[in-house]
Order: sequence, then structure tokens, then C-alpha cells
Amino acid sequence: MDISIWAWVGFHAVVFFVLALDLGVFHRSAHAVSIREAATWTVVWITLALLFNLGLYFWLGSKSALDFLTGYLIEYSLSVDNIFIFVLLFSFFRVPSAYQHRVLFWGILGALLMRGTMILLGAALLERFEWIIYIFGAFLLFTGLRMFLSKEEEEEIHPEGNILVRIVRRFIPVTKEMRGPHFFVREHGQLMATPLFLVLLIVESTDLIFAIDSIPAIFGITQDPFIVYTSNICAILGLRSLYFLLAGVMGMFHYLKTGLAFILSFVGVKMLWPEITYLVVHEHYHVSNVLSLGIIVTTLVVAIVASIIRARRLEVAVPDA
Repeated sequence: MDISIWAWVGFHAVVFFVLALDLGVFHRSAHAVSIREAATWTVVWITLALLFNLGLYFWLGSKSALDFLTGYLIEYSLSVDNIFIFVLLFSFFRVPSAYQHRVLFWGILGALLMRGTMILLGAALLERFEWIIYIFGAFLLFTGLRMFLSKEEEEEIHPEGNILVRIVRRFIPVTKEMRGPHFFVREHGQLMATPLFLVLLIVESTDLIFAIDSIPAIFGITQDPFIVYTSNICAILGLRSLYFLLAGVMGMFHYLKTGLAFILSFVGVKMLWPEITYLVVHEHYHVSNVLSLGIIVTTLVVAIVASIIRARRLEVAVPDA
């Protein structure tokens, strides 16, 4: 499908306009984001994504709209896993609530560039070497199984081992304490990075790691670079507000990681399914995206409901003293 260059330009123009409005108007001064504000922005980002999806329906048809919605749900659900890391990261560095939005905002801008590059590269490779789709599928299946078998205790932060942090510390001096919302300061005539900049680097590198899982998953739904990119970006744009909305209750979603592991494994099997069926019955059978969307939504609903039920049972079993 040939997408006009103006579609790409228009999409980015809207994205940058909303981001500029977000930082330049609503978050011009650093402040702790309230639950109400986070909920409002979460609704705004989801509404914008659904409006874009509606536009795709009238512009490119129902298939592209369905592909976008499925990809968006996959990426949005997998982004929740980032929130676990953000909670640990901000806690480790003792980042004040007032500065967390600034870190996540600039992290999103970096993600736009990194993910765009990865998606265009992945699309080019798939166009030239179609068999790579099976490598993606096997990788997702492996990742899903590994996530399912991993223990929660393994979710730790080791910033001193981050290669970007080590490089910065080698070439740029770092202040011992935060300097307000600044990433860099000049002290005694010397340019110095602040711990807040180190946090930003870890956020960027963490997003890169998660993108390695999530981008192949969306390629399992569609190989159209425009749909893959826009669904990916629309999902991560809402990640900041979702973080502030859910950060305080992430421990409540005990089964969500299991649900995400199942989704990754399912998409991996979906990508491998045509080859598996060919080996068995000598026919290539594909899993429809309608069925995929239903399975993904059902998995998320079951994981969330089961987590809430478990949390309430624990509250009853261990009443407040």
C-alpha cells in the first residue's frame, strides 16, 4: 500500500502539535501530576487514537482500521510493562513527582526517532527477505515463554550496569544531587549532567529493549509500515498519562504479566502458523486479525479482572490493623 508522504507529514504535525501543547501549555511549570489530571490525559490520548483509527477506516478501509486497532492494543498493553520499570527507576533515583513528567516527555521524543528507525528497517527487511517473519515469530514465542516463566523478583534496576550511564559518567561529570528539572547545569564554568539526565538515558534504553519485543509483535498483525508506526506511536504517546494513573496500583495487577506473556506467545504462533500448517497439511492457513483482536481483548480483560479479584480477596484476608 502506497501512503502519500503528506500522510506521514500530517501525522507528525499533529503529534508534535499536541506534544507542544502538552509541554508548553499544560505542563509549562513542573508539578506533580494528579490522578484526575492523569485520567483526563489518558482519555484524551485514547480518544485521539480512536479518532485516527476512524479516519483510517474512511480513508483506507476496514482492514487497515482493524490492523491499526489490533496493533494499538498490543502496543498499549505491552507498554504497561514499561510502567513497572518506571516505578522502580523513579524510586531508585528518588525522582520527585514534579519532575517525572519531564523525563517521560523527552523520553517519548527519543522513542519517536528510535522506533521509527526500527520500524522502517524491519519493513525493508521483510520486503526483501519474507522468511524473516518466521524469525520474528520464533523470537516472540521465546520471549512470551520467558516472560511467563520469569519470577517477579528478577524485576530489578541496576543503573550502574547501563552502558549509556557508564559512557556518560566517563566523559561528563555528574552532579551528586538533582538540580531541579534540569538535565544539565554549569557549575564553576564546567558543564555537568544531573542524575535526572541519567534517568532519561535509562528510560530511553529501556524503551529500546521493550521495542525489540513490541515492534515484531505488530508486524505479526500487518507489514504496512504506516500502520505499524502510527499504532506504535499512538500507544506510547499515552504511556506517560497511563503511568501517572496506574503507578500507585501496579502491584494490584498480579496476572497482567501472565496475560502479556500469553499475547506475545500468541502473536508469535500466529506468525509461524502458516508454515506450521503447511508442514502438517501442505496448506498455508492464516489466523484472521478479527480473531486475533478478540483473543487479545479477551486475554487483557481476563487478566485484569482476575487481578482485581485476587487483590480484593487479599484485602479481605489481611484486613487493616
